Amino acid sequence: MFKEYEPINKKMFQLMDNEGKIINKKFMPEISTEKILKAYKDMLFARTADQMIVSYQRQGRIFTYPPNYGQEAISGAVGQIMRKEDWLVPAFREMGAYLAKGASLKELFLYFMGYEDGLNFKNAENFLPFAVPIASQLLHASGIGYEINYRKKDQVVFTFVGDGGTSEGDFHEALNFAGVWKAPVIFIVQNNQYGISTPFELQTASDGIAIKSYAYGIKGIQVDGNDFFAMYAAVQKSFEYAKEGNGPVLIEAITYRKGAHTTSDDPSKYRTKEEEEAWDEKDPLKRLKAYLISNKLYSEKEEEKLLEGYKKQIDKEFVEAENYAAVSLEDVFKFNYAEMPDDLKHQKVEYENFLKWKEARM
Repeated sequence: MFKEYEPINKKMFQLMDNEGKIINKKFMPEISTEKILKAYKDMLFARTADQMIVSYQRQGRIFTYPPNYGQEAISGAVGQIMRKEDWLVPAFREMGAYLAKGASLKELFLYFMGYEDGLNFKNAENFLPFAVPIASQLLHASGIGYEINYRKKDQVVFTFVGDGGTSEGDFHEALNFAGVWKAPVIFIVQNNQYGISTPFELQTASDGIAIKSYAYGIKGIQVDGNDFFAMYAAVQKSFEYAKEGNGPVLIEAITYRKGAHTTSDDPSKYRTKEEEEAWDEKDPLKRLKAYLISNKLYSEKEEEKLLEGYKKQIDKEFVEAENYAAVSLEDVFKFNYAEMPDDLKHQKVEYENFLKWKEARM
């Protein structure tokens, strides 16, 4: 696969067309019907949750949120391959991978409500917190990969970044380090065409992101990120390659952020309706659903029942998060140091006095 789809040949790896038909049987992965169905249902659940969170945010019930809408096949494929012992080093737009790793929706809700507890991930091992400082997480991923080799562990690191993040110095440092030390890291660039409002053509002068792999002496491949089967095959091959001690892989997943950058953004200011409609034809769920229905593995009626159950489950977890206990004043100040320094003690007293004053005015 890597040889036939060398980035320098400007050939994107794709297995399924926009109508859900397999057009490249040679590289079609061995994947059971049960696993394909599970992948679609997981992607559907992630999209439903994503859309409901945006609605909650518009109601003022949750803070700023970065939608995953349109990019579900990428993290959906990773979620089917990533093991419990593997590491997940995320950016902030890979909900499907978070859920596959063991994070709960309630934890995600708590995080976006401002609770530190939302990053506890009680049932998710080897899962780093979301990285808001762009591309900084890639250095952490490379470091973990180095440690895996040093201790001879059977683990692989999956890490994500957007196309905008590839303009950060951390991206280049992380790939260089991982390449030199043959760290078992799979770098997945979700090229969704925009770094907030900056179009991809203004992001780099190189012919895509995958081609940058040559500079670091590592494997690279450009993949149709809205094609579940292509993503699954590429991630599986990359996983096997890295796991066998061959070093890192750079996957450029070509996709489209159908929603806003965050709920504070208005994409209509910088992209056209015609562009959005063109990408609608490449929608990852639409394509995989068409494949399943054409092969008589799924139906619209089944989806209606699923969505009904999903919405109830999502709303239930959201209400639980809304009713979570408020953060105590002690917790705000107490756990920054082993022993609270004098300046924090003074701040705490000042804030307590402010609260008393505020309460007296009510």
